[in-house]
Amino acid sequence: MSHSPAKAWAGALVEAPHVRLHEVELLSDDWYVLRKIGFELRRRDGTWQRMSREAYDRGHGAVLLLFNPERGTVVLTRQFRMPVFINGGNDGYLIEACAGLLDGDDPESCIRREVEEETGYRIRAPRRIFAAFMSPGSVTERLHFFVAEYEHADRVQGGGGVPSEGEDIEVIEMSLQEALQAVADGRICDGKTIMLLQHVALASR
Repeated sequence: MSHSPAKAWAGALVEAPHVRLHEVELLSDDWYVLRKIGFELRRRDGTWQRMSREAYDRGHGAVLLLFNPERGTVVLTRQFRMPVFINGGNDGYLIEACAGLLDGDDPESCIRREVEEETGYRIRAPRRIFAAFMSPGSVTERLHFFVAEYEHADRVQGGGGVPSEGEDIEVIEMSLQEALQAVADGRICDGKTIMLLQHVALASR
């Protein structure tokens, strides 16, 4: 496997007075890109410490929670996640807010596409609330968070995802209070979904 993509990526890094980059090794370039980075970091006492870290680059993403404030309901999805399955997550299925990778789109265009594919709802007015690094110790992804109000008339198709991409997504509507209870009892254990549910709960007070 050629290491030229890693070298090109390393050359694009912004210089910083507190980081000395030494080498970047391409470990995998299959589904996404995994690199091992050797560097020196200047500590707060002024000394330099050499170390290495692995970074998984899968691009950036967007996530959106559909919320009906009049009825107090949310729309979520349920789908199989292999990392959850192999890490003791029962049957591997997670209840989540709709999300997807940007794949070259801006965050709003991405989440409009993903929500319609996965849930069947056509979003009228998505509102971006914040962006966050979800696993900064090893993953480069920045996730853009959105909320949007919905009505039943906004559902233009059945959803379920794209079968050719291995998606078999169940669409779930429940009350916000039931969703918050599901967080408390462990039925909902996806980080991005918990963040959005708590945001909506606080904003609705």
